Amino acid sequence: MGWKPRQSDRMYRFVVYAGKAVFAALRLPVEVTGTENLPASDPLNGRSRRAVPGHGAVVAITHFGYLDFAFAELVLWNHARIQARYMISKRAADNRFVSPFVFGLGHVVTDRSAGAAAYDDALAKLRAGEYVAILPEAGVSRSYTVRTLKTGAVRLAAEAGVPVIPISVWGAHRLLTRGHGFSIKRAWKAPVRLHINPAIHHSPGLDVTEETEKLRRELQDGIEVCIADFPVTPEPGAWWMPAHFGGGAMTDAERDAADVADRNAGRYSRG
Repeated sequence: MGWKPRQSDRMYRFVVYAGKAVFAALRLPVEVTGTENLPASDPLNGRSRRAVPGHGAVVAITHFGYLDFAFAELVLWNHARIQARYMISKRAADNRFVSPFVFGLGHVVTDRSAGAAAYDDALAKLRAGEYVAILPEAGVSRSYTVRTLKTGAVRLAAEAGVPVIPISVWGAHRLLTRGHGFSIKRAWKAPVRLHINPAIHHSPGLDVTEETEKLRRELQDGIEVCIADFPVTPEPGAWWMPAHFGGGAMTDAERDAADVADRNAGRYSRG
């Protein structure tokens, strides 16, 4: 475990601006639709959004690559200077180089073997008016389709009385994902497409399983919107396209089998 600084808006702004500089240097064209589905802006605390109790939200993001979260945060920041607090695995937080940023940015560390403390931490942040961001697939989906989700996003939103905002990210997996490392040649001017579907509000007594499946469909619908007008025409069998579009990615069945093999081998349980 590395240095654990206190939560700092200044550090968050530094990381956001550093990310924006990298994206600008790579000339990444980022197209976003559905921003009208984001909540209205809240007052600022200096140059960052001020958390207002009752104005928080759970942000559910697709997970096809390792940079999806960064593009989702870019959208939230550009919209209303939102500093989302991400659910981060304990494995990542224990890295001495990553740890200072995890704690300085106010993220929520979750231990999959004992998740109650992380759940309570996320719930407290939501009730205080923060945005908590979750990648509910709990690992990279190697089929590049949205797989079965964990129920935490829906349960947190329902208990905190806040909406779930579905953000679908397409194209970021071409920059960096499992089995495909970063390449400047491939990343240069590589387009990234995001779509935000209407926020989902949950009523008391909800069916968590049913509502989680509804969220999965919304996220997949957003991916379909992104693919429909993505400015790169894939070659037949392109590794980054889903199988049902003629791409070379795993089918859903192959992905599920690979996840089981990973689990049995002691690797990441969800990609």
